[in-house]
Amino acid sequence: MALERAGIPFTLHEYPHDPRHESYGQEASEALGVSSDRVFKTLIAEVDGALVTGVVPVDGQLDLKALAAASGGKKAAMAQVAAAERATGYVAGGISPVGQRKRLPVVLDESAMRFATVFCSAGRRGLEIEIAPADLVRATDAKVASIGRIPKAPKPPAP
Repeated sequence: MALERAGIPFTLHEYPHDPRHESYGQEASEALGVSSDRVFKTLIAEVDGALVTGVVPVDGQLDLKALAAASGGKKAAMAQVAAAERATGYVAGGISPVGQRKRLPVVLDESAMRFATVFCSAGRRGLEIEIAPADLVRATDAKVASIGRIPKAPKPPAP
């Protein structure tokens, strides 16, 4: 594993993946008994035509404008799943920011830095890496920026 070769400490956590679960990240949070704000999802976007990895909390969303700005670009859009899988070598739902086939630029949401350790995919559904955020930054040469946003709760219906 890339982290072992780099001498970066981490812990692997495996859990039985349920293909009926709608959110891989929420499934990981529940299965591992970890707060969802410590579990991060890896999303691949295109910034000005180049693939970039965004890593944000599973209960949040990737702010594409913020990702573009953090990457030094103007416009970002989510990448096609096939392009993300081809570039990273991982299957959607199991894409890891570490050990990608083609090393893509990584931007980690700044919220990760509040925790001693965070969780992200280890390359397949049902397998998570627990790692110190600073070590994740070092392993992926990531930039740290505010790229995640928590969706607003829907307004209750008017009486």
